[in-house]
Amino acid sequence: MEKQEKALVAHVLVLALPIQGHINPMLQFSKRLNSKGLKITLVTAFINPVSIQARAGEIGVETVSDSTEEGNPGNIEAFLNRFFQLVSLKLPQVVEKLKSVGHPASWLVYDSIMPSALDIAKQLGLFGAPFFTHSCAVNAIYYIVHRGLLRIPVEDQETPISIAGLPQLEIFDLPSFVYDRKSLPVMLGYETNQFYNLTEAHCIFFNTFDSLEEEVVSWVTSQWPVKNIGPTVPSMYLDKRITDDKDYGLSLFRPEAENCRKWLDSKGDASVVYVAFGSLAALGEDQMEEIAWGLKRSSRYFLWVVRESELKKLPSNFMEGTADKSLVVSWCPQLEVLAHKAVGCFLTHCGWNSTLEALSLGVPMVAIPQWSDQPTNAKFVMDVWRVGVRAKLDKKGMVTREEIELCIREVMEGERSLEMKGSSEKFKRLAKEAVDEGGSSDRNIEDFVAKLLYT
Repeated sequence: MEKQEKALVAHVLVLALPIQGHINPMLQFSKRLNSKGLKITLVTAFINPVSIQARAGEIGVETVSDSTEEGNPGNIEAFLNRFFQLVSLKLPQVVEKLKSVGHPASWLVYDSIMPSALDIAKQLGLFGAPFFTHSCAVNAIYYIVHRGLLRIPVEDQETPISIAGLPQLEIFDLPSFVYDRKSLPVMLGYETNQFYNLTEAHCIFFNTFDSLEEEVVSWVTSQWPVKNIGPTVPSMYLDKRITDDKDYGLSLFRPEAENCRKWLDSKGDASVVYVAFGSLAALGEDQMEEIAWGLKRSSRYFLWVVRESELKKLPSNFMEGTADKSLVVSWCPQLEVLAHKAVGCFLTHCGWNSTLEALSLGVPMVAIPQWSDQPTNAKFVMDVWRVGVRAKLDKKGMVTREEIELCIREVMEGERSLEMKGSSEKFKRLAKEAVDEGGSSDRNIEDFVAKLLYT
């Protein structure tokens, strides 16, 4: 009875960067905590709180901004600075408001990109815990850069790079911010700055699971008391222990769900290539053209998500010329699509959320990474987990139509396809085991809940 009474007042604030790829995993983690009996309030900005509250069950939502205009952040530095300023100014007001209505918070789980949130938490009398939205491998690379153990910029393209717990990496296996200083140079500072006060945090969360990144997890946990709590994929697709948890609870775009569902239902098992590059990537017109003709050359059915802002980059008459083989939509319910028996391959940018979803649902991948952590994720997809192939770039840095056709055929019908499918099924099983009762991620969440209730 005493534990139940304490659980009723145990309250965690979850502070998420207002970008789809950050809100989704942190909101999903919030549902896991809520299912263990904790009160959770998601704090973010630039969204309509009602849009989340209507679909996120018992998760409370507080915004630190008056604006609900969202989309691509545009100037990322200005966007982040604005968000950080809003948090510094208004998070204390949110904490005081919740206290005044009888729901005082005791912990702040914050997006690791904002380490200053830990300082704010301490000022407000809260315990603080960063949530890292990257893989363990990528976090390790950024930490090595933070420590000055990897010279920046990396210019030697011939010598393999050795980092504890990781396979040998070539320069283009590193996060793009490490080797391409011309591409958003400010971002490397944000990524490495995540570690400056990490030893002062009361808990550390990574969105991965132990059996996915065993070697680097072993090294990282020797440095800090990390708790891996992933994959942060809705429960319906994994352990099914959270009632009605079928999606993340927020979409900044309107998915064409019924259209996708009907089209996939009409296709044979493992016959469709699903193509999506996330909510932020903007490919060049030449690259879009190569992807388009590569898909056509593969002679496979394909479902391609092309955001409205990107449609003008498609070749003229392409949609008409491939209508018998394709469905092009502006957005789709990705989890539902990946879980559909008709999907046999995911052509992806290898964002970490998309990668975890494909792994959790057992779908082999063709990796075409664009920037940020995606090159490292693609390295693991092909060479460590062996659940897909990474498309090769030509001398101009382009993935050609011939390469795209070759990769699709290799994943769906080549000699290695059976190995990739087998590995994909293995990680699907391991992902479910991690979050199911008694699994590694479930135990870590249980440990945190116990720590929160009795500290």
